Amino acid sequence: MTRRLIPECLDGLPNICGSEDLVSEAMAHTRPVGPGEGGVDFGHAKSAFAIALHMHQPLIAAGAGDLRNAPVISNLKHMMDRSDTGDRHNASIFHQCYKRMGQFILQLVREGKQPRVMLDYSGCLLHGLGAMGLHDVFDDLRVVTSDPTYHHCVEWLGSAWGHPVAPSTPVQDYRLHVRAWQHHFAAIFGLEALSRVRGFSPAEMALPNHPDVCYEFVRALLECGYRWVLVQEHTVERAEDGGPVQYPHVPHRLLARNSRGQTLSIIAIIKTQGSDTKLVGQMQPYYEAKSLSRVSLAGQSVPPLVTQIADGENGGVMMNEFPPKYHAVMRECSRSDTPAVNVTEYLEYLESIGITEAHLPAVRPIMQKRVWDRFEGDTGPGPLAEVIGRLKSEDGGFHMDGGSWTNDVSWTRGYENVLGPMEMASALFAEKVIRRGVATSEPRYRNALYHLMMTQTSCYRYWGPGIWTDYGRELCRRTLEILKNDF
Repeated sequence: MTRRLIPECLDGLPNICGSEDLVSEAMAHTRPVGPGEGGVDFGHAKSAFAIALHMHQPLIAAGAGDLRNAPVISNLKHMMDRSDTGDRHNASIFHQCYKRMGQFILQLVREGKQPRVMLDYSGCLLHGLGAMGLHDVFDDLRVVTSDPTYHHCVEWLGSAWGHPVAPSTPVQDYRLHVRAWQHHFAAIFGLEALSRVRGFSPAEMALPNHPDVCYEFVRALLECGYRWVLVQEHTVERAEDGGPVQYPHVPHRLLARNSRGQTLSIIAIIKTQGSDTKLVGQMQPYYEAKSLSRVSLAGQSVPPLVTQIADGENGGVMMNEFPPKYHAVMRECSRSDTPAVNVTEYLEYLESIGITEAHLPAVRPIMQKRVWDRFEGDTGPGPLAEVIGRLKSEDGGFHMDGGSWTNDVSWTRGYENVLGPMEMASALFAEKVIRRGVATSEPRYRNALYHLMMTQTSCYRYWGPGIWTDYGRELCRRTLEILKNDF
């Protein structure tokens, strides 16, 4: 694999496009891995657990009285600069949270322990930290990311650059987010580090359940080089009968079928339900795993894997209780029969004993069985839309809005004033940039893509109507102006 470096910043913007061949080469790189290479004795472990920390701060048009002329800055900077911001006092703590895992890992390794953590940082956050000059975050993370001593301790998860929710983001744009994050990560940490990113963490744990959207989602992940995806337990159903997942502590195979009969699959690691920040903050996955014993998978005895992800900075539990609890659990579990692991090394262990994706139990996104029970043949989007329409009319609870970390948040209902401009920007980008074949290395392509991806950030809907929807609409306005004037 090439050792060539790509720049972190181009024309004042993050490096999010233009090096597609190098990024693809890095993601296609494979290396032989010996069982137990990371020091975990899977053959004697009775169970295992994995935790992931999700970090994100949106980019917003703020810092000036006039929204139309305000610069785009990180919400973290806005918190630091404004004394009237309600959670301003958290800004410096957030800053420490973004860098502290690098420090924790070094300390535990020096003690002879076997710490593990998976990290998921949005592209928005990475760019915001760099623009603020918070290079200490990258300095601490770069050590545990690049030094081979820590390769098994820290696993980075791929993300979508602008933190968009997959079910309600135009499918062609979601792929752009996925590739943009890979560019940006490689620019910061190197192509070799990118070559070790094999898992994907969707923003808001949002999984599309519309068959055509889910198919394109899985297709994008596979074509961008990902091997597995993290999914929320209640966003999937058993493929054979539509029931709930019975064995969430083993990997599954996520099936994606579209309206034309095309099928794909990817390994799904199931995050169980619960109060995420509290569970991870108090390291509950370890204690849950301790209550489990080896299970049979494809005729072999394997340790079950308890997997959880949580925001790595939000809330008092993560800010204050997590650091001492993480240290205590990592000291206790190292070389025990319930070790901490990262997901890719667990999958590599399964592969080393002959268990591949084809052996895994199959799941589909929620409510798809009801669709396939009604949909006859492979007749395309039109007939599929008719089936979905009939199901909605018969059952008010049926939907194709996808599923995410919580059941009580819709990413579409009530947000037409944001979704409309967002979709207009997406359509114009497709018309003026994609269809005209504008080179991804052109500065105007990068500028338009950067603005387009910002319009699709989940925060402009998650936080409800008001200033956050205003931020979203303003970024849409800017994107449309760029597309109309520069192309």
